[in-house]
Amino acid sequence: MAVVTDLELAEIDLSGTELAGDNYHRRLAELAAQGERGWLARSPLAYLVLDRDSAEFFLRSRDTSFPGKEIADLFGVSDGRLREQIDANILNQQGEQHRRLRALVGPAFTPRAAERWRPAMREFLGQLWGSVAGERRCDFVAAIAKPYPALTIATVLGAPLEDAPRLHEWSSLVQRQFDIRALATQVPEMERGVTEVYAYVEELLAQRQTEPGEDLLTALLTAQEAGDRLSHAECVNLVLNVIAGGIDTTQAQLSHALRLFAASTGQWEILRERPELVGRAVEEVLRAEPITPFTARICVRPVSYRDVEFPAGTIVAVCAERANREVAGGEEFDITAERDDRLLTFGAGPHFCLGANLARAELQEALGFLAPRMPGLAADGPALLGGVEGIYGVDSLPLRWS
Repeated sequence: MAVVTDLELAEIDLSGTELAGDNYHRRLAELAAQGERGWLARSPLAYLVLDRDSAEFFLRSRDTSFPGKEIADLFGVSDGRLREQIDANILNQQGEQHRRLRALVGPAFTPRAAERWRPAMREFLGQLWGSVAGERRCDFVAAIAKPYPALTIATVLGAPLEDAPRLHEWSSLVQRQFDIRALATQVPEMERGVTEVYAYVEELLAQRQTEPGEDLLTALLTAQEAGDRLSHAECVNLVLNVIAGGIDTTQAQLSHALRLFAASTGQWEILRERPELVGRAVEEVLRAEPITPFTARICVRPVSYRDVEFPAGTIVAVCAERANREVAGGEEFDITAERDDRLLTFGAGPHFCLGANLARAELQEALGFLAPRMPGLAADGPALLGGVEGIYGVDSLPLRWS
């Protein structure tokens, strides 16, 4: 059996220019097509896993875990509030502690729980739309995609709506702990953001302890299962996880959705004519352009897979982009196509994204609201795309409609 370090593999730098913009789909497709070991490639920090079976294996294996702490160590993030948050992040919890936290907070993230926030989502969309409807053009990111999920998360948490812009800023900063380029250059800004949001969450929780409401903060404060309760520190960090993971990500996914539809006007017209396809349209957006193209895992023990040994300590980057496109016609964006439901956009296995139901509801409400109101959707200039090494976002998306 070959050891992965001894293999001759194609090499690629996730933070390099060769994966900039839409070019990254073509480049990853080229890598995956390279013969017997096209499922595996090498990058400076990790080995890339490029097919669905292999991706699911590493995501579900009990011999792998999320390497947030190890990556922080590589970049010298060893103390401070940022390191405290990384150590406490539910993604970095394993085994019984991880199962315990998910069991306690899971009821707050069910499909039924997400349903109750849909009226608020529609209200926010109506307010945001009112500022651009008459213009028939806008930078979609600034006008709708950026404020919409921040307002939603503020409502879910029970935070004042006027705090939504701050929640967005903190989400962006804390989320960069998963971005290797940001870890190399932006740790002071991230440290400031984590320190500020910790103080903010403490204030919110203190208020909810004396003034409970119908919101997530109250649900977390009262979460209980078999006599077990969340500690105060666990409550604080779970709220921080919701802020960090529930705003920047949905902004990015909604922005990519409109970018895809603006480039496929026939698909937009289908959605306008057949609003019952909104659920399938969201799944196709999630499949075609996952905003977490790579999800890292570290081998906590030696792992043998497909006649290759991965020594303990090996980091692999599971490629959801390639895994999602490994279906018939997978390179095409088509909301009418029959697809299977094995998306890896939200991960798989024990660390499957807790917020998936809320994110799907937000995207469904947004596309259902916007499609009938934006006939003739088209790009009004080039989109400004972010990097793919962390959250794959859209910084600017000029759109117009008739």
